[in-house]
Amino acid sequence: MQRAMTVVPHLGLRLQALPLALGRPLSRAQDVLRRTPLYDFHLAHGGKMVAFAGWSLPVQYRDSHVDSHLHTRRHCSLFDVSHMLQTKILGCDRVKLMESLVVGDIAELRPNQGTLSLFTNEGGGIEDDLIVTSTSEGYLYVVSNAGCWDKDLALMQGKVRELQNMGSDVSLEVVDNALLALQDLGASSSGSPPGCSSAGKPRGEAGRAGSSGQPAPRGRPLPVWE
Repeated sequence: MQRAMTVVPHLGLRLQALPLALGRPLSRAQDVLRRTPLYDFHLAHGGKMVAFAGWSLPVQYRDSHVDSHLHTRRHCSLFDVSHMLQTKILGCDRVKLMESLVVGDIAELRPNQGTLSLFTNEGGGIEDDLIVTSTSEGYLYVVSNAGCWDKDLALMQGKVRELQNMGSDVSLEVVDNALLALQDLGASSSGSPPGCSSAGKPRGEAGRAGSSGQPAPRGRPLPVWE
């Protein structure tokens, strides 16, 4: 997963898929590739589209990989990560649920602050990495890898059912919105990269596209891989 400093969870755009048989659910095991809302934009800018985790995504634009890398490090870049699994964890016990699945103190997050974390299993082994954001709207916004979509969703759904059976107030909703990540705006005046707390743990601020005080960055869109 790219270490994105900022995520934009909602753009008012819906994800697209190629035609499917009526009533047939989309499976990531099928050969039908889904398209993000920026699919046409990628093509118009010379994106080389390839299959990845059930999606059609750009692996390269007209620029070389080196030029793209240097632009991101010297300036900033927007990444289309709409293929990733996005979920909302709702209810009074949402933090309890998330802290039972990941490492890190989710309760300490400020409104609209996110952190990198890890899904772990009962034996303490790592299942996947993810970003958890505590939104100002009263839910946790979770972004995890498309390649682990089914596994991550089953893990969260299983824990939701377990806590609900114990009387906890918690639920889960899969989000089907476009998603952009803004990466690498350069070092801050203190010499620490933006989005890092004093403890050195990655942090990021999240917001909706077009929100007050959040102008569009002057970056170029680049392909992103997990």
